[in-house]
Amino acid sequence: MTNIRRDPRVSACVLSDDWNGPWVQLDGTAEVLDLPEALEPLVEYFRSISGEHPDWDDYRAAMVRQGKSLIRVTIDSWGPIATGGFPARLAD
Repeated sequence: MTNIRRDPRVSACVLSDDWNGPWVQLDGTAEVLDLPEALEPLVEYFRSISGEHPDWDDYRAAMVRQGKSLIRVTIDSWGPIATGGFPARLAD
């Protein structure tokens, strides 16, 4: 997070679950959210991945106890969607 605070330009590679499957690169601008501002976005993140938590108060307390932060990325560009494998043009 130190690097993002210094320079918010980020890139990420999103890989398929399949070996040698498709992938895409995302480029964007990141911001670090620390507690207490990160608390409700952490709840939103959990919901989007896992659905409802059985005890939201306990979840929030755990995030505070663990000193969690959240990195939010605004995507500026993406691509290409590559299908994996070694590029044929480079195989020679």
